[in-house]
Formats: sequence, structure tokens, C-alpha cells
Amino acid sequence: MIAIRPWLFLGKYHETFELPPLQAHQISAMLQFAGKVEYPEIQTLYIPIEDGVPIPLEILKKGIGFILSQQQAGKKVMVSCGAAISRSVTFIIAALKEVENIPLLEAYQSVLNAHVGALPHPALWQSLCTYYNEDVPYWQLLKRYNRRTG
Repeated sequence: MIAIRPWLFLGKYHETFELPPLQAHQISAMLQFAGKVEYPEIQTLYIPIEDGVPIPLEILKKGIGFILSQQQAGKKVMVSCGAAISRSVTFIIAALKEVENIPLLEAYQSVLNAHVGALPHPALWQSLCTYYNEDVPYWQLLKRYNRRTG
């Protein structure tokens, strides 16, 4: 589990099964993409999306809305997918854009600074660009990724 911001965490699917670390980080909301895992004390939204497939705009809106509503309620949110590389990173980028009012590429850089393996699939990146009406070619993302990973 990686803290992107004090209120926003990136996680892998297997980490959703580990309640003690979730409690230690005071996670009280989870947005999940790989599988549904529930606890009575954690607000959960499961959206079954596949990596590599464009995300419908209404699904983006639903996931982003969940993150923002939980953040506004003062909750710590973990966003998780299989490997914490693409799907969860995509929604965290969107959350940072919304909360901090920053461009998508800057939001991606913030995630990459915390998690060197962060790299949304091109179809997911394009979904974000379409949703926010930002024309950021995928090669710009790869350039930052390659600079960070060497």
C-alpha cells in the first residue's frame, strides 16, 4: 500500500484482504477494480473494469465521484486493482486532478513520484484525456515513466 497523499492510497488486490494494515493506515473507504472485498467498517465500491479496455465516461464519473465524496467526508481512501499499475493509477490521477486542480500529466507525475511502477494502459489514459478534454499524447507519459525508471 502506497500513500499518494495523506488521504489517498494506492493498493494491490491482495492488500484488500489484509485488514490490519488497512486499519493501521486508517483506511475507511476502498474503490476496487479486481474483486470485491468488504469489511463492515470500510465503505466499498467495486467496479469490475478490465485493464486495456477504454473506460466508459459514466464509469469514470462514478469512480471519481466515490473517491471525491469519501475525501470530502474526511475519509482515507485506498484505490486498488490487480497490481496497482494501471486501473487504480488511472482513478488516482483523476482524483488528484479534481482535488488539486492540476493537469493530468502533473497528476501522473505525482503518482509516479510515489510509485515507480505506475503506468496506465494507453486505452485508460485516452479515457482520462477524453473525460477531461486534455490532449496529452501517450508518449509524454512514457517519457516521464522512462525518465523515472531509467
